[in-house]
Amino acid sequence: MSDSKPRPTPQELADSLVSVLDVEPIEENFFRGIATPGGSGRSFGGQVIAQALMAAIRTVDADRPAHSLHGYFMRPGDATKPVLYQVERDRDGRSFATRRVIAVQSGKPILNLAASFQVEEPGLTHQDPMPDVPAPEELKNEQELAAAHKGELPEMFLKWLSIPRPIEMRHITPRPPFTREPSAEQTYWFRVTGHIGDDPNLHRAALAYASDFGLLGTSAFAHGKAFADPDMQFASLDHALWIHGPFRADDWLLYTMDSPWSGGARGFNRGRIFTRDGRLVADVAQEGLIRNITPKG
Repeated sequence: MSDSKPRPTPQELADSLVSVLDVEPIEENFFRGIATPGGSGRSFGGQVIAQALMAAIRTVDADRPAHSLHGYFMRPGDATKPVLYQVERDRDGRSFATRRVIAVQSGKPILNLAASFQVEEPGLTHQDPMPDVPAPEELKNEQELAAAHKGELPEMFLKWLSIPRPIEMRHITPRPPFTREPSAEQTYWFRVTGHIGDDPNLHRAALAYASDFGLLGTSAFAHGKAFADPDMQFASLDHALWIHGPFRADDWLLYTMDSPWSGGARGFNRGRIFTRDGRLVADVAQEGLIRNITPKG
């Protein structure tokens, strides 16, 4: 008889994400984000960004959706511990509101974030076209890829692909270690694995969470390097997100990324996120540490 725990269902994973994103108010302008369910090691940067955004959202009038955020990671978080978020209400104007958030763990700041909110209004409109790519139904998910390539790829990478996550990803472009051909671009479809309700703020926070998956790796892929490589060290240094319009994070979204530059052990990455019907709903930018190291042991 196996002692292994049953794999959570897609809806259970989505419900777990909702519990992570729904920060708890503990005092005026103070909120608490729970630890990563079943987590260990460092906190996922996208989770800290998303919780900080949700804390800011909780202090802004409902008629002003978030349209941008800029965050700096200062210290690695501990996935086994909750995070305290302190919100500064910098300005509430007629059209815009701005907030600053400090994420604190064990008495030290791990993230500084600024967010801006705007009353919805009409204006001039244009956008880049969505790339012509295969539909998500034509692609394998990460668990299917792990099963198909068992015995061919590093065990650490196969284990990472097999971890149950609330975000499902289906890659269009091959990336290391599936290929070692350098490419400064990658594209994949993603969505929350189950229904998360109709609160648009929750969908914005879920997008902020998901926007950190894979982005940093783009600058390393330009050199044929992967997260699983023992001679590389990776860490997100900052994260910026601009939200252009409404979407559902539990519907398929297309994430296209490129890296125009790397140097000095840092890599710069850009991303665009489209709905399935071709609307550009977000842009992302991030700089990260991509450092060559001597493998341990």
